[in-house]
Amino acid sequence: MEIVAKVKDFAQKVPTYWKTPPLGKYMPYKEISAYAFGGIGAYFLMYVVQQLFLSVNNFIIGSAIGLDARLMYVIYVIAIIAGFPCTAIRAYIIDNVRNKKGKYRPYLISMGIPTAILAIGMVWVPYEKIESQVVQAAIILFFNIGFQFFYQFFYEAYENLIKVLSPNTQERADVGAFKSIVYSIAPSIATAIMPLLAQAITGGSLTNMRLYRIAYPPMAIVGLLMSIVVYANTQEKIVQAKTHVIQIKFIDALRAVAKNKYFWIISLAGWIGFLESSYAVILNWLYEYKHAATAPEFTIIGLIYGNASFWGMLAAPFAIRRYGKKRVLVVTNFLNIIFIAAMYPVIAAEPAHMIWVVLICLWANGVVGAFAHILTPSIDADIRDYQQYVTGERIDGMFSTVGLIGQIVTMATSSVIPFVYNKMGINEETLAANLPEIIKNANKPELDLTNMYNVLYVDEIFDNIMLVLILLSVVGAFMNVIPYFFYDLSETKQSGMIKVLKIRAMFEDYGNGVLQDKDIVEAIDTIREAETYSVAEPKSVSKAGIKQAKSRAEKKAARKAWFAAVEYNRTIESSKIVMDEMNRFNTVEGQAQLEEARKAVEMGYDFIYNYDPQAVARAKALPKGTEKEKAYRKAEIQRARDAAFARRTALRKFPNGIQEFDVSVFDGLFAREDELNAKIESLYSAYYAAKKEKNPRKVESLKAEIKATKADKRVVEAEIKKAGDENALYTRAAKPYIDAKKLLTQAENYSRFEEIAAMYDDAKARHEEAMALAAAEAERKKQEEKAYAAELKAKRAAEKAQKKSQKKNKD
Repeated sequence: MEIVAKVKDFAQKVPTYWKTPPLGKYMPYKEISAYAFGGIGAYFLMYVVQQLFLSVNNFIIGSAIGLDARLMYVIYVIAIIAGFPCTAIRAYIIDNVRNKKGKYRPYLISMGIPTAILAIGMVWVPYEKIESQVVQAAIILFFNIGFQFFYQFFYEAYENLIKVLSPNTQERADVGAFKSIVYSIAPSIATAIMPLLAQAITGGSLTNMRLYRIAYPPMAIVGLLMSIVVYANTQEKIVQAKTHVIQIKFIDALRAVAKNKYFWIISLAGWIGFLESSYAVILNWLYEYKHAATAPEFTIIGLIYGNASFWGMLAAPFAIRRYGKKRVLVVTNFLNIIFIAAMYPVIAAEPAHMIWVVLICLWANGVVGAFAHILTPSIDADIRDYQQYVTGERIDGMFSTVGLIGQIVTMATSSVIPFVYNKMGINEETLAANLPEIIKNANKPELDLTNMYNVLYVDEIFDNIMLVLILLSVVGAFMNVIPYFFYDLSETKQSGMIKVLKIRAMFEDYGNGVLQDKDIVEAIDTIREAETYSVAEPKSVSKAGIKQAKSRAEKKAARKAWFAAVEYNRTIESSKIVMDEMNRFNTVEGQAQLEEARKAVEMGYDFIYNYDPQAVARAKALPKGTEKEKAYRKAEIQRARDAAFARRTALRKFPNGIQEFDVSVFDGLFAREDELNAKIESLYSAYYAAKKEKNPRKVESLKAEIKATKADKRVVEAEIKKAGDENALYTRAAKPYIDAKKLLTQAENYSRFEEIAAMYDDAKARHEEAMALAAAEAERKKQEEKAYAAELKAKRAAEKAQKKSQKKNKD
């Protein structure tokens, strides 16, 4: 009954929060629905590309096209290397290119179209008519280099969008879980129908390219069209001052991200756990080479295996809310080890219906593995919040660029699988020696006798390889879990960081004269709450009350009290982070930083040229006995290193003195760019109208004008890039001076807190009035729409009655 009541309560909330988010949240239900259901389309396209994406154990490239595993590894390495500049360009675009439509949303369309074209093109290449494996490899490489840029951009745009749709970490986890459950429909359907399509098209074979030429193009096209739903119904939200200008040079962002310890912890887990996915081919191999199931049975197997993700993604938000991300990470990874290892005795014993026993192990592993679909983006978003908290910049794209180091690691470690394949018998010599047994066991009229993967039709070779792959997966899963023990970015800490970011944005906007009522109310409420809770005594979080409770009602009340105590203590912790921020300039360390900043501003750029190279050594000599001393020492070391780097840059690039860059130049350039964008959009509308009117003279005239306007836009873009480069160089050389000015300005703004607090009552009244007016307008529109719907319904009923009456009169 309780579940039914909750469902009814949720159903009643849907109309209320369809266009307006619930209190304390950022995403209305309409936006959540669009992100999730549009994700079905995104994941249809992703599914297709992922099946074609180069990896050393890709089933289609290896078993269907028949490319040698060693040659596959060679082009895999080339594709990874080719992906380096693609990733750097992608990161630069995400972090620096201005787009009113957002940081990620526009690329769902602009990168989705070429991704779909590449996917369709790759499956339609007649590989069976190409005798040379080198030529086949070159063609596969060509398409995969395209995927490295367009698909990866499309993938990041959809997956990273949640990170800027809400700054609330729990809301991101909840929405991530919902959209993961919904979008999993796409791969589940695709996995289920492939064996049935294979039965109808290729006699059940999954290694015939005809299957993919018929199945994949519709999936890619439908996926692309459905992705438009996400683009059209979402809005990005980044916690940042309204006057904040972003111009991030590649090397500067790289240096900033490289210092993010949480990024390295999560990255390291993936790098050293590279062997964990070795088992991934087991179901396809059992079906294809062991004939372990019929096509209808394999469809059911695919549905059951795909269903495992549903339960994991459904449980993840509740587990995260109760136990925290770190505990869930560690526990689920240990369970991965257990369930993967459980397959070893199954393959070794080869029981009857082996594929179903293996499925049980894989299903259990899939449930706990699916937690990663929620954990990974949620943790990744927290890491980016931390980056903004410590550097002041929202550096999103550059995480991918620093991640290229992982690509280099992966490039080296990926050679292990082809080496294992070759040593275990997937090679030309073993193929030639076992052809009679292969032909007999395969029992296929269209068997490719040159495909080295056909040695897997030999039972002994199959069993030996699978056992080794399972062992490698267990080792990889164990190595993967180790770095997570060092991850300590808790939900409470993240909550405190977001509050601090909002407070910083409020003070910055106050200093720039653009502060809004809503921001005043939210920030002051946060600060007042922190003042109260930061000095409060934590509550006991013992579960003794739950254990002692006897009745169901008592247990429920005890659990509620326990959760309330936990939440109370978390508020205390996050409030301390907020108050540390508010009091940062009143501490001994803060005063020392202000004194150094005043000295830098008084000396001007001479402070940089005359900076003492021994400052780094002095910073390292600072005490580090307490956590605060450690934090101050770390900050001072970094400040000294930045100053030393700035001095070297200034001496090299500005030997005759630093010239301040005038950032106001961007205002004119950005205004001109916006004007040209609007003009191009208007010209295209006129161009299509002229084509529709069949006016060739006007079409040609507009085409020429569009071309000229685009040329003007390229000139402006070049000027923006030139200005950005000059600004970045100036910023790098003058960083200590710029940071000193920012610090003094920030301290001045913080000292005006009481002035801002005095504005609270009036701001709250205006804000509540604005909210009431907005609610009234929404209600008016709702009633208007309701009346219109009733009018239409009555009109249709009248028409129906009239037709019925006319028919009766005819009779």
